Amino acid sequence: MAKSSRRRGSGPEPVVEAVDGGLAELIPDRDRSGGWTLLLDGAPQSHVDLDAPERLTFEYQRRLGHVIDLAAPAGRPLNVLHLGGGAFTLARYVAATRPRSSQQIVELDAALVQLVRRELPLDPGARIRVRGGDARAGLAKLPDAWADLVIADVFSGARTPAHLTSAEFLDDVRRVLKPDGTYAANLADGPPLAHLRGQIATAAGVFPELALAADPTVLRGKRFGNAVLVGSAVPLPVAELTRRIAGDPHPGRVQHGRELADFTGGAAAVRDASAKPSPAPPASAFR
Repeated sequence: MAKSSRRRGSGPEPVVEAVDGGLAELIPDRDRSGGWTLLLDGAPQSHVDLDAPERLTFEYQRRLGHVIDLAAPAGRPLNVLHLGGGAFTLARYVAATRPRSSQQIVELDAALVQLVRRELPLDPGARIRVRGGDARAGLAKLPDAWADLVIADVFSGARTPAHLTSAEFLDDVRRVLKPDGTYAANLADGPPLAHLRGQIATAAGVFPELALAADPTVLRGKRFGNAVLVGSAVPLPVAELTRRIAGDPHPGRVQHGRELADFTGGAAAVRDASAKPSPAPPASAFR
């Protein structure tokens, strides 16, 4: 049975509800009245501020926010495909910063979608469509050259499903993107970073331009964490992305060109036949 978010006393109460992917918790932010954190089976998934959807808190979401900001001149509407829904944080961000954008979210967990829609409703004026189903199947339904931006942020049990890690998957992403479109993926890995290196090698076979943004300690293989991989057929705004990410509250580092190729270290591209899910995070990752 779900616990209600109805206000009691000084603020809203947490919401705990079983969804298809496990136990979902919506935890109110005691410092901001519209702030909520979504956890799945205890793993933080996303943070959303209903009063200020342009405010991004999680490190990886801020980095994806910079990618969104630099995908086109400020304020220009975009066609955006979100693979993975969470609390719809990045879709809300696009709607707030780029009004009149057309967005589609593909989320497998129907119960999670219902929970978020009920407790953290979307702006009815935003052009956001939420589709239920598998991310790759949803991707396949989109027409060629529809999207300015495809954002992949799909985790099942804190792991990226295997079929969303392959070259065949990225081939379909490239099909859906406009010729100058951008692909951005939230990846998670820890030492020895074999999964991350394989994902870079896979993307390099599809996108001639790549950049990787992460905490320096993650890039050095010192701890488990998130990395944002960005790909395009046209040159990326690497200098400005680097500046913005370096200026975040938790500064990150951007690798590009020869440095990124050296980091990849000759890793092999992933195909459907050999694909594996991303590694499970250690128990200490969320403490």
